Amino acid sequence: MEHALELEDITKRFGTFTAVDRLSFRVPTGSIFGFLGPNGSGKTTTMRMIMSIFYPDEGQLSVLGHARSEEIKDRLGYLPEEKGLYKKMKTGEVIAYFGTLKGLAPSVAKQRAKELLEKYGLGDWHDKKCETMSKGMGQKVQLLGTLIHEPDLVILDEPFSGLDPVNMELMRDTILDMKRAGKTVLFSTHVMQQAEEICDRILLIFKGKKVLDGTLAEIKSGGPRAIKLDYEGDANFLRDLPGVERVNDAGQSAEIVLADGGDTQAFLKSIVGRLTVRRFDLREPSLHEIYVRTVGEEAMTVERDREAGR
Repeated sequence: MEHALELEDITKRFGTFTAVDRLSFRVPTGSIFGFLGPNGSGKTTTMRMIMSIFYPDEGQLSVLGHARSEEIKDRLGYLPEEKGLYKKMKTGEVIAYFGTLKGLAPSVAKQRAKELLEKYGLGDWHDKKCETMSKGMGQKVQLLGTLIHEPDLVILDEPFSGLDPVNMELMRDTILDMKRAGKTVLFSTHVMQQAEEICDRILLIFKGKKVLDGTLAEIKSGGPRAIKLDYEGDANFLRDLPGVERVNDAGQSAEIVLADGGDTQAFLKSIVGRLTVRRFDLREPSLHEIYVRTVGEEAMTVERDREAGR
């Protein structure tokens, strides 16, 4: 089928609060789809409707050609944000157990659990209890439990959350492996760099409504050009330069967005002699910049109001 997942005008309310508001999008089969948005934007609620944990109040959805995912649950893999394992069980046992829940015969599940642990560098942990594992290793074990039955559609809720750089790279490579195997992956994340590196399409949701939807190239084409600057020195003055609209400064590296009509050559002249410039590139804006420009300021206001109890 052309699309593994289709949502049309999906709405979900909890009392008087509308968590998801007439949301529509399609996920092409065999693609990696990034589902972005700040906390409270409706991402997890949408994923739970796809998995038939919740049901929409309005609208229609199709999951691998079916109206409800419970009809094809053995073809789906779901890793929730609230991750957890049976601490007293051995890692091989818990992965195999997840496999049997998805219809695998116990003998097949045990063999696949062993193979997965070996493949992802956890073979020595096969007979050790989950309670002895670090948080990052536990997340890997739960991911393997999500993949053991070789699902056609995999839904990952904040899979990069809390991972160190090594395990973050492993998660990225695992998602890419799924795509190479012809699987469809939808994942939510706050890690813009990971989404930018691996996603075929991206959806940005805010306050339950779709804000952006398209390929990365399509989304970036509508944004302002940005300067990528690698430097040495004190760059605090950059924000005060004429024509500068925004600076995303990571220390030694910065993304500078100029206001409409901004002169890149004038900007370059203004920093020569004040910084040691190691790289100066004019490029499309990063996904981080698009995210911040689209929802960042309003999202921060919403978060401050929530913390203040307004």
